[in-house]
Amino acid sequence: MAAGLHLAAVERHYRDSAGRVEVLRGASLTIEPGQLVALVAPSGAGKSTLLHLAGLLEKPDGGEVFVAGQPTSTMGDDARTALRRAHIGFVYQFHHLLPEFSAVENIALPQMINGLPKTEAQARARELLAYLKLAERATHRPAELSGGEQQRVAIARAIANAPAILLADEPTGNLDPKTADHVFATLATLVRATRLAALVATHNMDLAARMDRRVTLRDGLVEELA
Repeated sequence: MAAGLHLAAVERHYRDSAGRVEVLRGASLTIEPGQLVALVAPSGAGKSTLLHLAGLLEKPDGGEVFVAGQPTSTMGDDARTALRRAHIGFVYQFHHLLPEFSAVENIALPQMINGLPKTEAQARARELLAYLKLAERATHRPAELSGGEQQRVAIARAIANAPAILLADEPTGNLDPKTADHVFATLATLVRATRLAALVATHNMDLAARMDRRVTLRDGLVEELA
C-alpha cells in the first residue's frame, strides 16, 4: 500500500436508545500524496466519523485504515498515537491556538513534543510563518491576530512535523469569503509543495470545486462527485 491515506471498506456503527445506528457501511477512499480532496455531505451523513477514522481518533468496526502504507486496525493505543503524531496533521474550524503563546511558539510546541530541540523547532516555525507571509506576526499572540491569520498559524502548526496526511474539518467555516479564499489558497499551495494527502470537509461548494476531487457520503458509502 502506497503512502497517503487509504480507507478500505470501513464500517462504523453506534448504539442509541433506538438501537444500532449504521454510520459507515463499507466506505472506501484513497487519497494520493499531493492530492486535495473535498468531502461534501449534509450534517449527519458521517463526515466527522470518517475524519475521526482517517485520523486514528476512532477505530473502525470493520475494514481497514491504512496510514502511510501501514494498516492500523489492530494497533494498540500507543502505536496509533505515535503514528498519528508522525504522519497526520489536523486543522479545525476553530483554530484552537494556545492563547498564552505567540504564533511561533504555537507552531514550535508540537515539534518539541516530538523531540525536536527548542531552537530548531522555533527556526522551522519561523520558516513556515515566512512562507505563509506571517513573518512579522511571529511574536503576536492569537488575540492580536485576525481570523485569517489565526487559521494560517493553525495550518502551519498542523504541518510543522511534516505529516504525510492533512485532515481539515471546515477550515474556512468561520471566515468571510475573501479571507476564506486566501486561507484556502494557502492550504492548497502547501498541499502541492509538500505532497500531502489532504482530505477537507467543507460546505463551501466554491472551494470544493477548486480541489482535485470531490466526494460525498451516501447511505454509509463514499461516492465520487463530478
